[in-house]
Amino acid sequence: MAQHHIITTEDRNILVRGLFMLLLAFVYQLSGTVLFCVAVIQFLFAALNGAPNARLLAFGHNLSTYLRQIARFLTFSSEDLPFPFSDWPSGD
Repeated sequence: MAQHHIITTEDRNILVRGLFMLLLAFVYQLSGTVLFCVAVIQFLFAALNGAPNARLLAFGHNLSTYLRQIARFLTFSSEDLPFPFSDWPSGD
């Protein structure tokens, strides 16, 4: 006799979360590439000008906060969806 599994709201919620996790894992990898590029450009600014670029400092800070938000969501440490489902992190 075949058993029928009824999809509950809890099952649906975990599937939706799984889809968000896949999307955000991709964004995390892409953001890591952006972080690498920012680090290289910032190094060049510091080497050539003797100081890092202030705008890149602010962006790097916000990007690192964003990566932390994604990591917290992916590891179930937070239920808050990061950007683009909430505001981009700003320097605090």
